[in-house]
Amino acid sequence: MTSVTTSSKLSPAPRKSVGLPVAAIIGVSVVATLFLFWLIYVHPASDVNGQHYTFLPNLNALLNGLAAIALVTGYYFVRNHRIAAHRTSMFTAFVFSSLFLVCYIANHALHGDTLYPVHNATYHYAYIPILVSHIILAIVALPVVLTTFFLSLSGRIPMHRKLARITFPLWLYVSVTGVVVRVMLVAALR
Repeated sequence: MTSVTTSSKLSPAPRKSVGLPVAAIIGVSVVATLFLFWLIYVHPASDVNGQHYTFLPNLNALLNGLAAIALVTGYYFVRNHRIAAHRTSMFTAFVFSSLFLVCYIANHALHGDTLYPVHNATYHYAYIPILVSHIILAIVALPVVLTTFFLSLSGRIPMHRKLARITFPLWLYVSVTGVVVRVMLVAALR
């Protein structure tokens, strides 16, 4: 009896499957995406004239830019084996992206969607592919980022590392193109 107890103490506890948490992450991501589509394309804007909180689109671009800086910083730290600093940088990027999402929802609830003015066809044809890729990859990025965080926080570091190789460029692209889309839209509205 003693040998059984001793050997069971030495063997690690079996890990639970990641299937259920990842399914929950995907479910939450789908609901969030559907909510955003409803908010942008169905829900009537409460401040159609755009007189209140007009700073939100620029704040969104700033938050995206700060998230991109935190991501690159986190990448630098992990490449230099500074794991604690990497973790702090990634949490910082997550906070900036989360604040972006809150401001994005507030902006679209208030002002609705801003359409790109088509007074320069060449510029318009450059803007649309960037915007479309940004939107599609942002939808994909949400569950991927959340799953990457889940894997790290649950101690599944080998799986985290493998997925982070996809997450980092995806999240960085979405953050950078968020800034680019705003800059192009502001330039076109002048």
